[in-house]
Amino acid sequence: MVKAVVLGASGGIGQPLSLLLKASPLIDELSLYDVVNTPGVAADLSHISSPAKITGYLPADDGLKKALTGADIVVIPAGIPRKPGMTRDDLFKVNAGIVQTLVKGIAEFSPKAFVLIISNPVNSTVPIAAEVLKAAGVFDPKRLFGVTTLDVVRAETFVQEYSGQKDPSQTTIPVVGGHSGDTIVPLFSQAKPAFEIPADKYDALVNRVQFGGDEVVKAKDGAGSATLSMAYAGFRFAESVIKAVKGTKGIVEPSFVYLPGVPGGEAISKTTGVEFFSVPIELGPEGVANAVNVLENTTETEKKLLEVAVKGLKTNIEKGIDFVKNTPPKL
Repeated sequence: MVKAVVLGASGGIGQPLSLLLKASPLIDELSLYDVVNTPGVAADLSHISSPAKITGYLPADDGLKKALTGADIVVIPAGIPRKPGMTRDDLFKVNAGIVQTLVKGIAEFSPKAFVLIISNPVNSTVPIAAEVLKAAGVFDPKRLFGVTTLDVVRAETFVQEYSGQKDPSQTTIPVVGGHSGDTIVPLFSQAKPAFEIPADKYDALVNRVQFGGDEVVKAKDGAGSATLSMAYAGFRFAESVIKAVKGTKGIVEPSFVYLPGVPGGEAISKTTGVEFFSVPIELGPEGVANAVNVLENTTETEKKLLEVAVKGLKTNIEKGIDFVKNTPPKL
């Protein structure tokens, strides 16, 4: 039996994510939670002829407790969306408080669950989650993930004209660092199968992977940010975690994790000088089985991109930790 929970299920990411999870044959029970509309979203999805039994909860009547009790995997897309002119950093205070409150609930009601954080800014919200779980004495770094899959999905898609792959997902491109702007570093030199990017196209392609979210915000003309592609990326990662738990071996996905607490992470932490970093992660029954060090074979151009990324990441990570230490959680 696998119970999946979506916290923030009524939002722009939460609804399509919940739809994809409801349609998955790997999930037996799907529990939805949000501050508005969740019973309606659950009722709508309950008409889909797939195995998952579905429930929807609001904050009233211990809704968060009911949603989380017995959870195996919790996905958190909760938060306000990015609007034109907003950076991910602008979202920080609102979304940081939301994540802090929800993770406190996880610590209390489902401390053994795999926790997948989508809420932006991921570079700060994952350290926030780690601090909350540490304070509660239930932090297992192997079970806390920042979902950076969308950066890889974009990289796979944007290089299609050079890779020649009919199915872009058949190209593997490590994307490391963080999950905002120039903290995102695509390692095109390590793509499999290998392909060549014309020198005059390289910078624009890197920039497009780093700032792909801005394309969507602009195209939606103020009506939202990347919700459908993010929901797909979140689902892809959640499904990979569930498959690994069920015994499928060799599954590798990118994730923003606490390096000192996962196998293989210590060396990457020493190289980068940061404790949280996104690298390809081999998944296993307990979560992170191994952090794959792809930094040893980077090109000189990629090394320069990584220097910029690490500088930004240090600030983002400190901001998340400081938020928890200096902000009392909402009751």
